Amino acid sequence: MDPENLRLERADGVLTITLDQPGKKNALTRPMFLGLRDVFRELIADPDATRVVVITGAGGEFCSGADLSGGDDGVVPMHQLTWMRQVGEACAAFHAVPQPVIAKVVGVAAGAGANLALGCDLVVAADTARFSEIFSRRGLSIDFGGSWLLPRLVGLHKAKELALFADIVSAADAAAMGLVNRVLPVDEVDAFVDDWARRLAAGPPLALSMTKKLLNASSAATIEQALENEAMAQTVNFGTADTLEAMTAFIEKRDPVFRGR
Repeated sequence: MDPENLRLERADGVLTITLDQPGKKNALTRPMFLGLRDVFRELIADPDATRVVVITGAGGEFCSGADLSGGDDGVVPMHQLTWMRQVGEACAAFHAVPQPVIAKVVGVAAGAGANLALGCDLVVAADTARFSEIFSRRGLSIDFGGSWLLPRLVGLHKAKELALFADIVSAADAAAMGLVNRVLPVDEVDAFVDDWARRLAAGPPLALSMTKKLLNASSAATIEQALENEAMAQTVNFGTADTLEAMTAFIEKRDPVFRGR
């Protein structure tokens, strides 16, 4: 069964996670945060079942952030710090997912929703999409990994501007800042993301996951550490059937078939 207000669809190695609370622009409730945490942990524990992940929202919106209405029926009350640590668990699991993750952003991506989108490996936005680190407008400080993520994406001073003013950023401006990979007309987004997901799903899973890990670790590594990490990853690759398949396919002038082995 799908977690509450989350739709999971699997096809050809691609898992599409749809945030499904359109009446509130897919605001994340406590059960949704916990459901995402559990889904991400499953992806970490069993990477063979899924090659690529796509995260999107229902009803023409991505995610308006955390649902602060207090209407999570059936959730046992807890201290706010305990709850925020559980939100942190969901975010940590999200950033530990080994598969490539694509955000398909149509409509608003604000607060935790913005950081969920921007934390994906690739971000494809409709030209009508808009982003905001909305927290300060709600009397809150930045969360869901935004304090770690934004300086790495846009530099410290631009990150402070985005977080302190909480302005709404258009898709075009987000692209100019390097926050998103592509901005497309809304009616072209689905086909484009499907193509990217298909291409990634056909790629070598182990090599892609290690490339993702190397790039994510780069900002905290010295050049010597980065080179050693690359050497270790490449040594693993040379011992896989996928690398042999790639070389064989090149010689035989055909497309390789990668199996993650």
